[in-house]
Formats: sequence, structure tokens, C-alpha cells
Amino acid sequence: MPAKSPFRLALMATLLLAASPAAAFELHSPDFTDKAHIPARNVFAGFGCTGGNQSPALNWSTPPAGTRSLAVTIYDPDAPTGSGWWHWVLFNLPADTRSLPAGAGDAAKPNLPAGAVQSRTDYGTPGYGGPCPPQGDKPHRYVVTVHALKVDSLPLPAEASGAMVGFNLNAASLGTATLTARYGR
Repeated sequence: MPAKSPFRLALMATLLLAASPAAAFELHSPDFTDKAHIPARNVFAGFGCTGGNQSPALNWSTPPAGTRSLAVTIYDPDAPTGSGWWHWVLFNLPADTRSLPAGAGDAAKPNLPAGAVQSRTDYGTPGYGGPCPPQGDKPHRYVVTVHALKVDSLPLPAEASGAMVGFNLNAASLGTATLTARYGR
């Protein structure tokens, strides 16, 4: 059998790598799983809710190649507002970030990497604001998303609305990892 040339071996290796699927960008939380009920420690404290208002611990796998920064959002598409409800809007996380501890979204004592920005939620303040759907409503979906971005940072002020941040996230997106949990009362 004839020996294969180095060029031919390199070409075969390149083709094999190109044909293999990229690692999935995945998001997990030790506080709740996809499609699970959100525990009381993560529920809002106010508006008739008596939860702990602690942002969930999150961890994610390696984001897509070319990621230069990350963002995390929690959004309720079922809120009776006509436009949903932003519960956490966090951006300008360094690209090498792979997790956030429970409580990182506390605006009074955040536990976030340097340069990260917590923007205004629909509660009107920065930081995490947990679920608190209207009493008797069907359980709402809370979509937790890590956004991989092709920009070093989003040029937005800390007062930017969730919708403005969302617009910029979509424009700079390389990919997302999502989990959706539920809460009703």
C-alpha cells in the first residue's frame, strides 16, 4: 500500500474536522432544570410575592468560536403587558466567563466579573428581579439565555431598557444557549 503524502493527510484531517459537529453551546443551572418549576429562593420579593429574589446560579459550555463577550437575560414572554417582561439584563461579560454564582444579580452587592453591566429590568431597577406573575394566571415561562456576541462590548448605558439591549444582542449574536423554567401562583 503506497504511503500517503503529508499534504493528503492534512487534507483528510481538515475534512474530518469540518465534518464533525461543533460542540453544543449549552446552559445549565443547579437551581432548576429546563421545563422545571422555579424554586421560592429565585422568586421576586414584592408585588405580592414572597420569594428570596436570588438570581439563579448558571453555568454554560464553551460558546461558539469568535465569541468576544457574553450577555445573560431572563425574559417572561407570558407577562400580560403586550411586550413580555425583562427580569434580568446583564451584558459585557468577558468571553471566558463560564458561570455565575447564585445571587450574582444582586444590584446592591453584585458578584460579577469586572466590566459587566446590569441594565434596567421591567421592575425599573438594575439587577435581577425574580418571577412574580399575577395570582391565578397560568404558569409563565421564564427564558434564561446566555448570548455569545461577536463584539467586545455593547455600547449601551446601564439605564438601557431590556428591549434596547435585546435589539443590540440580536445584532451582535453568534449563538445562544437557553433553558426555560416555569412559575405560577
